[in-house]
Amino acid sequence: MEQREDVVVVGAGVIGLCSALALVEAGRRVRVIDAGRIGGGSSHGNCGTITPSHAPPLAAPGMVMTALRMMVSPESPLYIRPRFDPVLWRWLWRFAGRCNLRDWETSARAKSALLNDSRQRLHDWVQRYGLDCEFTASGEDYVFRDRRRFEHGQGELALLRGLGIDVEVIDGPAYEAQEPAMKPGVAGAIRFSGDAALRPDRYVVELARVLRARGGEIDEHRAVESLSESADGVLLQTGAGPLRAGQVVLAAGAWSPRLARAVGLPWLQRAMQPGKGYSITYSSPSRVPRRPLVLRERSVCVTAWGSGFRLGSTMEFSGFDEVLNERRLGALERGAAEYLHEPTGPEVRERWFGWRPMSCDDIPIIGRAPGHEHLWLATGHGMMGVGMSAGTGQLLADLMLGREPAIDPRAYAPQRFL
Repeated sequence: MEQREDVVVVGAGVIGLCSALALVEAGRRVRVIDAGRIGGGSSHGNCGTITPSHAPPLAAPGMVMTALRMMVSPESPLYIRPRFDPVLWRWLWRFAGRCNLRDWETSARAKSALLNDSRQRLHDWVQRYGLDCEFTASGEDYVFRDRRRFEHGQGELALLRGLGIDVEVIDGPAYEAQEPAMKPGVAGAIRFSGDAALRPDRYVVELARVLRARGGEIDEHRAVESLSESADGVLLQTGAGPLRAGQVVLAAGAWSPRLARAVGLPWLQRAMQPGKGYSITYSSPSRVPRRPLVLRERSVCVTAWGSGFRLGSTMEFSGFDEVLNERRLGALERGAAEYLHEPTGPEVRERWFGWRPMSCDDIPIIGRAPGHEHLWLATGHGMMGVGMSAGTGQLLADLMLGREPAIDPRAYAPQRFL
């Protein structure tokens, strides 16, 4: 028997689940389907920081030369595996074209609007739904050991303050006195007190729990094979049989380009690339930082929860390579050891990698798919999926329901790639 739903959401990560929850709360009957399991992608192993401070995009002035210097070393924070890949190189060319001040500021303002909305909305959701995900309004610190990098890192603070971000600059000795987990030799730190953190794998589990409690359905291990649209909706062929919906939301993260041709969006393959990230989760050491850290010279993120301790980050463009690169995992530990008295915990609980959905302008893709009446997109969040999740879910639901959204949706419109 053919199943029918108001909305089918493809993807059971943070973006898909938040979109489904916002639609269910608006009275829609929603089914989420995923080729794998709930939160099985980058929603699982990231560092769980909620960071309006991270509004400035990767495509910054000077990034091209920085990337060229870094990409030759497999241990560098940014690594591009040498290979013949015309789609990747076209994507990188478009990315490089945005490494100028005008586009950098444009992308930062678009990201900031969604990050700020999502930060407040997530706080509200945690309280309203009782999300047990170790959420804390902790703030976050950027820590520097090199004086020149510390001074250079303050160059974007005027923009951030203009976007409403609370910023505090702390000199090295003062920071060392505040943060006993830190080794001597800190040049300085930048504190963003409005940032927050949560445990991302628990956040995903809690979103799924709340969605089901409110009548939403979730089908794991149900892959989309094809999609055909008609005047009254969409017919999806899946591994578990056909599924008909009035509307479909593609929220498949880094796998969205892989579904592009199956759903009639070939341009999406040119707009996105999978950016591979790594993390290691430990039991907690005896001395943990008081708030999440970004160790700037080594681009290592450090997050401590009551339930564990995680090092993460790096950006690797190697396609959907499924190798757990020991050298890159080791670089996280070696980088943390330069800053922290106890850079690792006594027990390794998980060594992880996953793919982030990187758009070539570092802005999410949210809105109705061009040329389609019943197909919507919520993807391309890069490294900001958790931090943008609640805001994206509400924005998409408002657009689908014809309501006035809280933020201007034009910056995220898919039409910009055509």
